[in-house]
Amino acid sequence: QVQLVESGGDSVQPGGSLRLSCAGSGLEFSEHCMAWFRQVPGKEREWIAVINIYGSTSYKDSVKGRFTISKDNSKNTLSLQMNSLKPEDTAMYFCAAATGSGVYLLRESYDYWGQGTQVTVSS
Repeated sequence: QVQLVESGGDSVQPGGSLRLSCAGSGLEFSEHCMAWFRQVPGKEREWIAVINIYGSTSYKDSVKGRFTISKDNSKNTLSLQMNSLKPEDTAMYFCAAATGSGVYLLRESYDYWGQGTQVTVSS
């Protein structure tokens, strides 16, 4: 059974940093495109960072230069380093895995999801 478990969410002030982690079991991160999505109530879940099986990354423009996605295939962990956080980054953050070798940006491409971790940026 596949399981993705996020951690690291917290409340921080604007300009602060957080590091989110996602631990996986029942699947090999080396064989999946991994991504971070986020969602606020009443809005669509949106992708923000993706890393494929070759290590190629893609970022949503709103987080480019501030967030960094990385993964450790040997430990089956995915991370998201978030710097210079803004109030508009407040959301529930989800880890997701897609089967395939591409860089997938659509929510529908992802087969497995974690339960999410809350990030709140407020003064």
